[in-house]
Amino acid sequence: MKRLLPLLLAVAALGSLFLANGQEKKASLPEPTRPLKALLIAGGCCHDYVKQHELLYKGIQERANVRVDVMWTRDRTTNPPLPLYDDPDWAKGYDIIIHDECAASNKDLKVMENILEVHKTIPAVHLHCAMHSFRNGTDKWAKHLGLHSTGHGPQKPLEITYTNPDHPITKTLENWVTKNEELYNNREIFDAEPLALATQKVGDRENSAVVAWINTKQGAPTFSTTVGHNTYTVEDPRYLDLVTRGLLWAAGKLNEDYLKPYTGSNVITEMGAKEEKVESLFGKPSKDAVKVKLTASSVQVSDSHFPWRAIDGNVETRWTANGAAHPAWLQLEFEKPTTVTSAEILWEQRTEWYHYKIETSRDGK
Repeated sequence: MKRLLPLLLAVAALGSLFLANGQEKKASLPEPTRPLKALLIAGGCCHDYVKQHELLYKGIQERANVRVDVMWTRDRTTNPPLPLYDDPDWAKGYDIIIHDECAASNKDLKVMENILEVHKTIPAVHLHCAMHSFRNGTDKWAKHLGLHSTGHGPQKPLEITYTNPDHPITKTLENWVTKNEELYNNREIFDAEPLALATQKVGDRENSAVVAWINTKQGAPTFSTTVGHNTYTVEDPRYLDLVTRGLLWAAGKLNEDYLKPYTGSNVITEMGAKEEKVESLFGKPSKDAVKVKLTASSVQVSDSHFPWRAIDGNVETRWTANGAAHPAWLQLEFEKPTTVTSAEILWEQRTEWYHYKIETSRDGK
């Protein structure tokens, strides 16, 4: 027994060593990087927001680990419906806001107060016509931006020069020339720190203005660019690179961990959309119908592929996710615990099935 004891102790010690090493390896595994959560607000006068909101969220997500949810409207007036701003907590849950609305005639000072209060702590990105929005007789919006612009000239190419090439946003970017674009004027510069200057030739004249800048003096950091009127500019990789790097910088995440594509889902919401009434289209529900609440990862609103179309009883209609982000999901929530014995799925292409998984839960998680 005396001879065995040291051997047993040695084995025990060796086992402890393996265990300790195993725990050490487990503890050293890096935690996955949490994606930033951004909210893109788009819509209003004078631009093709139907296409541009999609180009923006996809372009950013392809370049950065950022989930970009979207609230947009197809309303083309200068005072589009932006009901989210009526709630003081409209930005709750988001790390950064992307303003791409064109709402010059929105003069509601309460809306302005709700927006600016949020941006005391939540960073922002401002694109193109956001600079000409919220003209309510005060200079609060212009000071938040850092620069006051009151108009623009004709559509001609812009020669863009990065005037601060050592800044983290611009140090990997090259000067470029756009196709036809609008050059926004600089009526007054407040706290803006210029990053790029654009020159536009109109006849014999040559006009210049700051077209990209940051502001760190009015609450949380912001990045702004007045470029981006036309859809061919918004889809230009050089434009999307600038916007994405500006977003990451404002959020304090311009690093290798976030310069990677986001592969999850996002949520697209159309503001002011007129909801179709299922009952008027397809009659009253059958007697054995069960009431459910539907939510989805995203919705292809432009083609009216709403979630409820997945269960409307019409094989010619369907729910469709907006874009190719994975995973896409559709959730049915029953009013009370319900036993489901089978489910039938009809795909858009009857001969081509998608990979899918059916899950059940008591709490929707």
